[in-house]
Amino acid sequence: MATIQTIGRRKTSIARVTLTEGNGEVIINGVDGKEYFPILIQQAKLNRPFQLTETEGKFDVVALVDGGGITGQVEALRLGIARALVEADPEHKPKLKAENLMTRDPRAVERKKFGRKKARKRYQFSKR
Repeated sequence: MATIQTIGRRKTSIARVTLTEGNGEVIINGVDGKEYFPILIQQAKLNRPFQLTETEGKFDVVALVDGGGITGQVEALRLGIARALVEADPEHKPKLKAENLMTRDPRAVERKKFGRKKARKRYQFSKR
């Protein structure tokens, strides 16, 4: 198997994922995955595609993640990993799709409108 390169996005985060056969190493921006995402919930989100497809410890992940916050980066990386696993073996797709890991979350911050404090918040109204 050659290297597989995919992209995952969430909010303003972009994850460029390279998947190769290996022993389960995850390197994000040149740092170990457990060091880059120290919170256990984030690590669980990151490993979810591997758990569902029963491929834990079979692939190495090298990723470049940019933009957004920590949660957006984790979810962008998770989407990139899921897409790479499907490219490696198309039989994984139904399992990942059932858990909504193949869907790009379209939600993003709404822009601020003129004449308002934020996107929807208005200035205080005084009748008299």
